[in-house]
Amino acid sequence: MTGHRVAVTGLGVVSPAGQDSRHFFGRLLEGESFVRLFTADEPPKPVTQPAIHCTAFNADAALGRTLASSTDRSVQMALASCFDAWKDAGFERSQRVGNPDYGVSWGSALGSTSTWERGYREMWQNGRDRLPPLSVVLGMSNAAASHISIQLGLGNASLTYVAACASAAAAIGEGYKRIRNGEAKLMVTGGSDVPLAYAVMKAWEALRVVALGDADSASAACRPFHPDRSGLVLGEGAATLILEEWEHAETRGATILAELVGYGTCSDHSHLVRPDRDGQVRAMRLALEDAGLTPDDVDYVNAHGTAIIEGDAIEIDSLRTLFGERASQLPVSATKSMHGHLMGAAGAIEALTTVLALHHDALPPTANLDTIDASCEGVRHIVGAPLRNTGARVALSNSFAFGGCNAVLAFRKAEAA
Repeated sequence: MTGHRVAVTGLGVVSPAGQDSRHFFGRLLEGESFVRLFTADEPPKPVTQPAIHCTAFNADAALGRTLASSTDRSVQMALASCFDAWKDAGFERSQRVGNPDYGVSWGSALGSTSTWERGYREMWQNGRDRLPPLSVVLGMSNAAASHISIQLGLGNASLTYVAACASAAAAIGEGYKRIRNGEAKLMVTGGSDVPLAYAVMKAWEALRVVALGDADSASAACRPFHPDRSGLVLGEGAATLILEEWEHAETRGATILAELVGYGTCSDHSHLVRPDRDGQVRAMRLALEDAGLTPDDVDYVNAHGTAIIEGDAIEIDSLRTLFGERASQLPVSATKSMHGHLMGAAGAIEALTTVLALHHDALPPTANLDTIDASCEGVRHIVGAPLRNTGARVALSNSFAFGGCNAVLAFRKAEAA
């Protein structure tokens, strides 16, 4: 790796466990599933699925009524997580820095879905000829990045990445590259998505890759690597990582939580929805090469692990291929079993989890994994309880998306030069 070192100095999250990232991580360590049965009750027929709904999120309380009223739910969650990360990094929320060296790099697969669906419903169902005049600016794909930039006074790049469920990982990786290459001193990075709009849920239902369940079984619906896994669980939320040039962070006295040391991305260029082992291996290898590391240096992998039958098996095969004989001793977990699949925000909430795993030397388990499918054997699955005091120094966070986009982030435990 060449160029400037990149520190992680702040974390923020909007999750079913609230907006405290450490509390959220503590509940992941306990193996607690946040999945519940959720119903989108819209004509002509309600759709009900196991899902992650942030019922406790109050946009007015998090943002103030004026800002909340002028933003879509996905942008509200983005801003709430950013404000918390900004504070975690040692800034005041009211500290609008106006700094041309600070920027934002944000990911979202769906953008402001709620705004567009509400608009379509008003026109086609309720017969309205006109929509609210702010519909375009509420619904534009770069709304989250734009609001973050305006609210915090970030004068460097304002970038939005759309790469299905690798969106946030790509946004974090591209923000990292700007700092490493000397183009920015600080980047607010992460992702947000709210895929619980009626039409989105129906679309995923039609694809037949969504886990089924009722009120009693919903919490165990997402079962990565299990023989009975039946698909992913949709989730809403947001997560933010404040990335900062290492010396800049030290100079201002920031607490450094971890170091982002590598980023690898590539395209499978083969199929829209079928994952590719070689592409996943290539992305992980690129992240390690970028970091100046080898597979032998990796102590933990936060897997993409969606609980889709074919996808889980291919990801484990990619780990066996990259790590060889060492794969059987490599700790691996899929935290989507607890926080669900946040689509474009998935890479951010998993990167945040990976940072805290290294910072606290505690590796979270995969929930609901009492039996391992034969196609997913060959790695050290973390089950039942977290692995503590392992001395883990290096971890990968994997994001493998529909469309063949692979994005992998390599983190290292914070250590002085």
